[in-house]
Amino acid sequence: MYSAEMNRTVESEPLRKSAASDLRVGTSSWTAPSWEGVFYPKGLPESERLRVYAQRFNTVEIDATWYRSPSASTVAGWRARTPDGFVFAAKAPQSITHEKILVDCDAEVEEFLAAMEKLGPKLGPLLFQFPYFRRDAFESASAFLERLAPFVERLPDGYRYAVEIRNKQWIAPPLLNLLRRFRISLALIDHPWMPRPSSYARVPGIVTTDFLYIRWLGDRHGIEEMTTTWDRLILDRTREMGEWLRVLRTMSERVDRIYAYANNHYAGYGAGSAQLFLDLWERGA
Repeated sequence: MYSAEMNRTVESEPLRKSAASDLRVGTSSWTAPSWEGVFYPKGLPESERLRVYAQRFNTVEIDATWYRSPSASTVAGWRARTPDGFVFAAKAPQSITHEKILVDCDAEVEEFLAAMEKLGPKLGPLLFQFPYFRRDAFESASAFLERLAPFVERLPDGYRYAVEIRNKQWIAPPLLNLLRRFRISLALIDHPWMPRPSSYARVPGIVTTDFLYIRWLGDRHGIEEMTTTWDRLILDRTREMGEWLRVLRTMSERVDRIYAYANNHYAGYGAGSAQLFLDLWERGA
């Protein structure tokens, strides 16, 4: 059982606003080496990148936590290098979601939450990102939910959680009802295997709590055939972003806030994709 003391206050109101007070848009990680000279000034020390990033965007999704839980000093450094109102989302370690797949992982969850607690009011949603599961892992959605239900029931209150699945046929009332019961957001992802935004919008009950969590992931294998240098947009995602914008404007009437993160693999340059969405949002496109 996770420690009952691991509760926290929900995030404070943002000091700096980006397009809308309830909209937070950023990238998945801030550490891409190829951003030097494009997003970051040449020669900028790596230790200063987060500080510069936070002058441009008001949130970031931490990718590094997927590999392992960070040290308390590392997390404290992230908090110190960002302004009041900045928000971090973080991916739960792969040991929880991919290796142990929610079994006998209480210690890993407790370690992760204890580390992220150091962000204080800057801590946003915590994402449990699951891979695509073949039938030899889970024969059906019901089998997966039998594993997921006791896990989320044990999660401490006081945090925001999101769950990402890549078996699109599982997006149905049993999963959505479970997430709604525990006020967990279903991460909506732009990925070749998954529905388009307008399809998500037509799913009854797709909004399961008071926030939305969006991830623009793209086709990793497809784009890596075109580039492995993430310093410019090589795909025009204006049409796709316009579709997301229309859907999210409608969904925003049912939530208090939106968190959205762009990966480099989405169009070649995560910061460019995030800025494209913000530009379209601000123009009311």
